[in-house]
Amino acid sequence: MSETPASADVPRRKGEPLPDVLRDAGEQMGREELRAYQLTRIQRTLRTAYDQVELYRKKFDAAGVRPEDCRTLEDLARFPCTTKADLRETYPFGMFAVPMSEVRRIHASSGTTGRPTVVGYTEGDISMWSDMVARSIRAAGGRPGHKVHVAYGYGLFTGGLGAHYGAERAGCTVIPVSGGMTARQVQLIQDFEPEIIMVTPSYMLTLLDEFERQGVDPRGTSLRIGIFGAEPWTEEMRAEIEERLDIHAVDIYGLSEVIGPGVAQECVETKDGLHIWEDQFYPEIVDPFTDELQGEGQEGELLFTSLTKEAMPVVRYRTRDLTRLHPGTARPAFRRMDKVTRRCDDMIILRGVNIFPSQVEEILLRTPGIAPHFQLHLGTRGRMDHMTVRAEARPDTGTDRRETAASAITKAIKDGIGLSVAVEIVDPETLERSVGKIRRIVDEREGRG
Repeated sequence: MSETPASADVPRRKGEPLPDVLRDAGEQMGREELRAYQLTRIQRTLRTAYDQVELYRKKFDAAGVRPEDCRTLEDLARFPCTTKADLRETYPFGMFAVPMSEVRRIHASSGTTGRPTVVGYTEGDISMWSDMVARSIRAAGGRPGHKVHVAYGYGLFTGGLGAHYGAERAGCTVIPVSGGMTARQVQLIQDFEPEIIMVTPSYMLTLLDEFERQGVDPRGTSLRIGIFGAEPWTEEMRAEIEERLDIHAVDIYGLSEVIGPGVAQECVETKDGLHIWEDQFYPEIVDPFTDELQGEGQEGELLFTSLTKEAMPVVRYRTRDLTRLHPGTARPAFRRMDKVTRRCDDMIILRGVNIFPSQVEEILLRTPGIAPHFQLHLGTRGRMDHMTVRAEARPDTGTDRRETAASAITKAIKDGIGLSVAVEIVDPETLERSVGKIRRIVDEREGRG
């Protein structure tokens, strides 16, 4: 994509003047031009979905709509939504709209039923995704020649590779560290002197603690920009990170079913919400209970329709994320969304990993001596979010069997879900009940209880 030249580099410290805005051709569209482009692309997406994906054809027919019925952007609301259940129903490749010979990469996210949601990418999809992450990095203040320390996980999770390809597309030098090895990460930041770090905000706080444990002043590092995502984080956390590290801390948003990171990005010059890259992803807000469209500034569930995806187009995909839409500021053509801190289902986001109570329940059900009565207690331990699983023992389960069960549950959650948690086995009928039901989630994290 062509870019407008930058006459100044990103500020070394957050108190210095901001750089000139660096925009590609898509970001320079006017609002009306963008809307015309969106309609054309949505019409094409609907036609591809109907012709190439059996599930969409059945859903459209059941709703009494066909691709040609979308004559305006408002007509999109007539079409049925896509859900995670649809992706699981068509596991593994039933949502793909191209032959497997054209698929160049597969990513997947964990699910509640043992079946992950699978996403495919053509060469064109990977290129578009790289463009959007590169655009996000530039919006955060990143520039060609900067070194980017990528501490998101690599693998089926989209975070690491999404950030990696996008940073390369932006002309940056990638340091693909992935997650873990905290002391080594701190050492590499000192040795390699990156300007940018891409990581979860909670892990950034852990890195800050490690800097200080090693006697290193974080404010003296080379880092200038932190691009944080994969979990909710507050303005208070932003303030702490910016103060302790003396950087610009900005938010990035994405989800694998839509593309991965790079669906929306906070701009460094305003930090007033995330601009959605609407030339690739069309957003809607609906009431999560009635499915009615919500107006500007009204909270509801965020939906996305892809505009150019080839391998796996999505139509009105239900993210389950609650947010609001506002007019654009730093990028006037693109609407902004509030930071996502709540969801309309019971999914927990813990240290960047999605976990559902049903996943824990499945593990408890196959653990001898343990009843399927449990609570998930969420809190903070040090700087990291932490979860304790409190499960009731069966009446005949003695102390030795309880310890064995706790170890088995801890291992199963680590192996199956990818999280380290604490497990407490309590006496039968110990957990508080209301009308016979146990409150599954006790969230004692600050601002989220």
